[in-house]
Amino acid sequence: MTTHSPSALAAMANQVKAWGQALGFQQVGIAPADVGNAEADLQAWLAAGYHGDMDYMARHGQRRTRPGELVPGTVRVIVARMDYLPPESRPPADLLNDARLGYLARYSLGRDYHKLLRRRLQQLADRITAAFGPFGYRVFVDSGPVMEKPLAALAGLGWQGKHTNLINRDAGSWFLLGTILTDLPLPADGPATDHCGTCTACIDVCPTNAIVAPYQLDARRCISYLTIEQRGTIPVELRPAIGNRVFGCDDCQLFCPWNKFARPTREPDFMPRHGLDSPDLVALFNWDESTWRERTRGSALRRPGYTGWLRNIAVALGNAPASPAVRDALARRATDESELVREHVQWAQARQAG
Repeated sequence: MTTHSPSALAAMANQVKAWGQALGFQQVGIAPADVGNAEADLQAWLAAGYHGDMDYMARHGQRRTRPGELVPGTVRVIVARMDYLPPESRPPADLLNDARLGYLARYSLGRDYHKLLRRRLQQLADRITAAFGPFGYRVFVDSGPVMEKPLAALAGLGWQGKHTNLINRDAGSWFLLGTILTDLPLPADGPATDHCGTCTACIDVCPTNAIVAPYQLDARRCISYLTIEQRGTIPVELRPAIGNRVFGCDDCQLFCPWNKFARPTREPDFMPRHGLDSPDLVALFNWDESTWRERTRGSALRRPGYTGWLRNIAVALGNAPASPAVRDALARRATDESELVREHVQWAQARQAG
């Protein structure tokens, strides 16, 4: 790596931020390669068992909280955020009140964000190389043990709210994060300050009471974890609270007052596909595996697999208004080859019968 003067590094940092915005990121910040108190917070979270079956959260030891150990030579982390909320004719909160329809987390409606953000970050790295010469770096978008949210807070992109998501006072929280770990000693931006105040909207609205205390999330109760990360049985006591959420949950964002400042994305890849912004639950449940594969190609919806997809919709149908169409759809899956699906269908049938 070429040695640069402090003034040259400051100019480089400004140029990196400008290039990032030109590539479609709404904001780029620079953090030190140190997550501060987040390391102790992570260890306490793991010790409490709040990570559930996400063993990968503990697998990498201190490399998750020490970027310089994950990628040797790292001294700074370039953090970028990109808005993803699609413009919609019907407010997402309204969909939660129509139990005939399925609700999918808004980030999952278009193409897989991992590929989009990774490609843009690589383009940013390529621009830096072309302008300033070769440097050490590695791009991450949920692809390694990187604590994006604490780093983003240290880079000035926002603060971690009481729901643990990052909030930007000018843009809310409907955005995704990506990072570049680098050996460029760019000047770091100052950390953002917390502006949640006395508000408890996210805690109050959480359907499964997963936010067990301000800034503490028990993933084992979180609908996003239950419908995406967990591979087995969804706890019976939590199923009614899941409602019609078949992939993830946005409630803590939908009712956060800071999201009055959120702006819809202009990214074509984030636009809803196949009518998944307000899908009919029975229609979704009737997809065979080939249809599911075709309509979720290049999408984050692949994460729970086809069996997990059916499991989640069975729960939603159990919470749907009783109707012949719902009962018929469940009956067709009552002998599914998957024991996991059969068990959740039986639960849903009992709910419909009751």
